[in-house]
Amino acid sequence: MNLSRKEKYFALLILSLLFIARASAGEFKVVVNNDGLLVLDGQDSVIFYQKAPKSLDGRYERANYLHPLWGLDGTVLTEDFPPDHRHHRGIFWAWHQVYVGDKRMGDSWSIDEFQWNVEEVKVLRLDSLCILRAHVYWQSPLLLDGRGQPQPFVEEITDIAVSPVLDGKMRFIDFTIRLRALKERVRIGGSENKKGYGGFSVRLRLPKDLTFISEYKEITPITNQIQAGPWMDFSGTFSDEHKSGVAIFCHPSVPGFPQPWILRRKGSMQNAVYPGTEPVLLPQEKPLVFRYRLVLHKGDASSLDLNRLYHQYSEE
Repeated sequence: MNLSRKEKYFALLILSLLFIARASAGEFKVVVNNDGLLVLDGQDSVIFYQKAPKSLDGRYERANYLHPLWGLDGTVLTEDFPPDHRHHRGIFWAWHQVYVGDKRMGDSWSIDEFQWNVEEVKVLRLDSLCILRAHVYWQSPLLLDGRGQPQPFVEEITDIAVSPVLDGKMRFIDFTIRLRALKERVRIGGSENKKGYGGFSVRLRLPKDLTFISEYKEITPITNQIQAGPWMDFSGTFSDEHKSGVAIFCHPSVPGFPQPWILRRKGSMQNAVYPGTEPVLLPQEKPLVFRYRLVLHKGDASSLDLNRLYHQYSEE
């Protein structure tokens, strides 16, 4: 049966209302401290947004990312300052190549000569959803003003929307990342080797039984990029009790869709790659927008109809 655009809209609206109606009876709270913001659903911790600069003995100073991310059973799913890659951090979006004109502005992935100035984080909603909005300026000690202070060259506005637990078995966390150049010829790009990694990334803990599933096909990670579909699920025994997982959905509106993946079974992050080795220009008038959804779930990928959930997300 072919549905009109209007009929599809109302069908999705009804499904969304049903999800909310079946949500757990938690109540969102945001606890603010000197380091950042903790989102709670009832008594359960969900995410922590790192607002203040954080370092390891003065090195790898980073901000503007999420860690910890907690699973539905309270297990911490992400890592920060892991021994194999100290610059990795929870859920982050970063690029090796960052240019203003022909001058390189450090490296936001490896955290070299690069700074995030998180000017403000607002709580936009605190009802059936919790929505945070971070207003961030990208800076580097390699670009100073007349007073010797770092000049911002990119304005980032990122929304992070957290749903309650839906149907007793899953939670959505949505990211809308907007990047607008404040200087002429600002460009971002991934690593300059064949891997080309850069963009939206999740540094998950990696259990030995981790599986990679996309569109119900098992994916085998390789060294370089792999075309594996618009979503990817990572499931395994993150706690001693039972299996659980995290799926990453890439919205069809993201640049470069469908974005390729860098996947790792041990000692690294999972990355939806954009733009690859060749840098792209950031616009000054209208921001470049990236949209992703995390689906936290109980059980492995077969416990949910992820294709259906992705289709609903892609229509939003």
